[in-house]
Amino acid sequence: MFKLVIVDDEPTVRYGLSQYFDWKAYGIEVVGEADDGDVGLEVIEREKPDIVLTDVRMPNMDGIQMSNQLSEQFPHIKIVFVSGHDDAEYLKSALKVKAVDYMFKPVNLGELTIVIERLVDILHAERQERKLIEDMQVKLIESMPLLREKFLMSLIREGIMYPSRVQDRINFLGLTLPLEGAYWVIAIRIDDATEIAQTRSERDQQLLSYSVLNIVQELIERHIGGYVFENQIGEFVGILRMTEEEDQENLLFTLAQEVRESLHSYLKISVTIGVGERISRLASLPQSYTQAKEAADQRWFLGKNQIISMDNLEQDQESVYRFDVSQQERMVSSLKSADSEKVREELREVYSGLSRNRTNGIAYGRNISLQLLLLASRILLELHVSKQDLEAKENELMASVFQQETLRDLRGLVESHLLEVCERIGEKRNGKSKNVIERTRAIIDTRFAENLQVGDIATEVFLSTTYLCLLFKQETGETINEYMTKARVNQAKMLLKDPANKFYDVCYAVGYSDPSYFSKIFKKYTGYTPSSYREQVM
Repeated sequence: MFKLVIVDDEPTVRYGLSQYFDWKAYGIEVVGEADDGDVGLEVIEREKPDIVLTDVRMPNMDGIQMSNQLSEQFPHIKIVFVSGHDDAEYLKSALKVKAVDYMFKPVNLGELTIVIERLVDILHAERQERKLIEDMQVKLIESMPLLREKFLMSLIREGIMYPSRVQDRINFLGLTLPLEGAYWVIAIRIDDATEIAQTRSERDQQLLSYSVLNIVQELIERHIGGYVFENQIGEFVGILRMTEEEDQENLLFTLAQEVRESLHSYLKISVTIGVGERISRLASLPQSYTQAKEAADQRWFLGKNQIISMDNLEQDQESVYRFDVSQQERMVSSLKSADSEKVREELREVYSGLSRNRTNGIAYGRNISLQLLLLASRILLELHVSKQDLEAKENELMASVFQQETLRDLRGLVESHLLEVCERIGEKRNGKSKNVIERTRAIIDTRFAENLQVGDIATEVFLSTTYLCLLFKQETGETINEYMTKARVNQAKMLLKDPANKFYDVCYAVGYSDPSYFSKIFKKYTGYTPSSYREQVM
């Protein structure tokens, strides 16, 4: 409902306006009346109406004077003048007050209806506009953290793009970032971020990010001052500011240590922190961030859970390592001869050399690791060693190369695979596979009456189920289950020769629990049902 106050020195006019017009039909409620402008001001201040219907001429304070004061105090109130005097000067004054309309007495209800309809339309439009603005303000307040994060992200990536407006933007976002002053940037990388993301739900992942931000921000405010935000998945960036009087470097590394320890203590995660160099202007943040990022990248060489500064980035360019043809040939020779110790020795040399490559070392280390994996695969093909069960694993390894965060982890991944390849080649050369086949057959021949599974046999011969199945098929031309079925059927044939043995007893004796299934299998292998076979041999 909209509120209306009527101000007129004539009681009959006030009564007529309030009683003879259907205000409720237009969503309007008459909340007050006054017989003069000064009294009208009091009523208006108390009721705060949307509309004021006022006479122009009144004894103490006329409508023009009252409206002038209303325009200053309540500019949103809509004023409609009513006058019994056709006075051009009063009309001019009313227009200066920005009255919505002007009517003459006696008021014509048809004319009043037209005025009120137009007035209500204006009020509805303004109310809708105010609501839209209020909603936008609420959304703006709600999105303020996101706007701050977006701004901070732009500072470390592009710097200050519009210098003339940056201070206004800083003030609007409620940030304390002097344009001139001592700043550092730190890059906080979650160790094993890929593994953490794969093992957590989206909700848990978001909760982890929120917790990291809160813990780090609290520590920054306690020690130094500044802000932290999530720059990308697994990386949080801190913009730190200090005064010239503070022991800056000590405070910086004390903060970094507490961040690392607190995240491990409260969230059970390990982080590597890269520290950029000190800068003296807000506009130079990209320079410090680039250095912090490069320092954090040294996790590849120095390992996880470290605090790494620019001092760790020095490199002797003469010590740059390259994987050459002679090393490749030695690795091929070591694999083909199945010399696992020699393979380990060659890998130690390769990865020790890769650890010296600080410039583009990550990309080069991954490239060499992929070469080694492909080299092992090629040798298996050349030596005709079964690798069907390794193919899926090889595909996973290729992808895993790009997920490793340190050179040490990458070496472990490659070494584990190459030693397995070495073992396969050794088995091929030493005839171990034939020994495994003989042991497998012996287990089946003596235990076929049990509920024997392929997995049980694989455990006995110390191989994986998949590899044992492939090896047995490759060496014998039949599957383990086919061999086991033949052994059971041959024993059944022997037992069926004795008429004292019931059919179901024979079924159970050779390892089957379902006589009908046993009969079906027996016929498939012999061409006879158990009963017809007995008739043939009797």
